[in-house]
Amino acid sequence: MAQTWTVLKILQWTADYFDDKGIESPRRDAELLLGASLGLDRVGLYLHFDRPLEESELSAYRALIVRRAKREPLQYILGETEFWSLPFSVSPAVLIPRPDTEVLVEEALRLTGGQRILDVGTGSGAIAVALAHELVDAQVTALDISPEALAVAESNARRNGVDDRITFLQGDLAHLPEGPFDLIVSNPPYIPIADVEGLMPEVRDFEPRQALVGGLDGLNPYRALATQAGFCLTPGGWLLVEVGIDQVSDVQQLFADAGLKDVFCRDDYGGMPRVVGARSKVAD
Repeated sequence: MAQTWTVLKILQWTADYFDDKGIESPRRDAELLLGASLGLDRVGLYLHFDRPLEESELSAYRALIVRRAKREPLQYILGETEFWSLPFSVSPAVLIPRPDTEVLVEEALRLTGGQRILDVGTGSGAIAVALAHELVDAQVTALDISPEALAVAESNARRNGVDDRITFLQGDLAHLPEGPFDLIVSNPPYIPIADVEGLMPEVRDFEPRQALVGGLDGLNPYRALATQAGFCLTPGGWLLVEVGIDQVSDVQQLFADAGLKDVFCRDDYGGMPRVVGARSKVAD
């Protein structure tokens, strides 16, 4: 007699299986994947724990389990994630937005109500869209080297109703648009080449390498941004960047050496240094 799989039974089995595979949040991932497969949210799953699954439903869910067991990121499997309480589509063309990056948005909102904003390395468009959503009078320019990433970002701008206030440009951070801009923000590639192999499989094997690696020491993007900021910012305009582990002092020094003023660091809510900021010299 064939085994009957209920919602609760398959969730319990999947959570144990994911745990054996080293997945960090096995039960949550199981619930989100099954919910997506059945068209239910997590509350809906709880209300249907005793519901038996049909063979077609089991087959569709097993396909998702296989992908996650290979450490494909949950967000890529689902095709979306949330950032700044807004919905974002994601694909392997873009980095998955992290909650820690919301600190960069917070600092941008704290320091400027500026009209002209540049987001360098926009990826999914998370930062650009969040700022355009909050600053209704702002005009945002979103720059990325990848046309595939820009397509994702543009779709997210439309999805969140801010596409009329964001201009998307293809280009690399070594050649920023002239501006001038009141604010430049960036979550650039900052992983040193030697550290890539030690990353979690979800990051190392699936997220776009060019959006991760910042050269031998991870600091190349910050050098490029620091060099150009004085020419691209309005007097007193701010440059804000996300930084990696142990990069704060180096990035602060790069900014100071470039003539930027009021250099500071902001920790994330886990107590880790996350954002370095500085502003251009105010005209005499």
